[in-house]
Amino acid sequence: MKVLVTGSSGQLGTDVVEVLRGTHDILALKRSDLDIADPTAVEKVMESFTPAIVINCGAYTRVDDCEEHRQLAFTANVTGPKNLALCVSRCGGKLIHISTDYVFDGNRAAHNPYVEEDEPAPVSYYGQTKLEGERVIRELTERCIVVRTAWLYGVVGRNFLKTILRLAIQNPQKKIKVVNDQFGSLTWSYRLALQIDRLIEVDGQGTYHATAEGYSSWYEVAATFLKQMGVPHNVHPCTSAEYPTRAIRPRNSILENRRLKTEGINCMRPWQEDLKEFVALYRERLMREAKGE
Repeated sequence: MKVLVTGSSGQLGTDVVEVLRGTHDILALKRSDLDIADPTAVEKVMESFTPAIVINCGAYTRVDDCEEHRQLAFTANVTGPKNLALCVSRCGGKLIHISTDYVFDGNRAAHNPYVEEDEPAPVSYYGQTKLEGERVIRELTERCIVVRTAWLYGVVGRNFLKTILRLAIQNPQKKIKVVNDQFGSLTWSYRLALQIDRLIEVDGQGTYHATAEGYSSWYEVAATFLKQMGVPHNVHPCTSAEYPTRAIRPRNSILENRRLKTEGINCMRPWQEDLKEFVALYRERLMREAKGE
């Protein structure tokens, strides 16, 4: 099957290409290869390659920066997906679009997860653009899958785990504050790529939540990860009020993979198991990167 992957050099895009390349004909395009905000460029690629599946892994995900650089965020998170959906509606195929827990406000009772049918209510501009991206896709084509995920990490690109590791190694005596009142499910990008592959196999349709099983706070993630890495640390819990950011974060980012489970296609594992495997595979590489080697 022909599969076009946009944003292929990013954290998730890299893993999607790795998972799918053995069984599909992959055209992997990074941002410099294809600007999905350019409708002419998108149409040219779609008409020449004629993919059966388009997986959009491209997005502007710097949550705080989205508050300031709103046009950049809107272009990447709304205009780009719109162009892909328009081409899918004209040329055929199916669009798989990656969305986020930030479409919800996070204000519901602690540890009560969001399911696919819950009403979105984003509290940040990033969340607003991601929700608008979902809506425009659904309006333009019925042949689409929206995959909402959360708290992604992987071996490529920037993420919370790499930041914490770098801080712990480069400033071992410095006290590192990590919020302990925001909850979600730490999700390995490689595991999500396997789930996307499964959705392709079963010809999934509509909106799915896909995060690791179980949940934790950011502080628990940091402490668990550094312990598994064997790195001494000075990490301490704090409240969101003690660590203010430009963008409001949902306090409750827990997503329930209800549809995946109902349809018997849930590939996601407990976050602790995936994190342990991730560390076993990439510890040395992560250490070198954190040390700037």
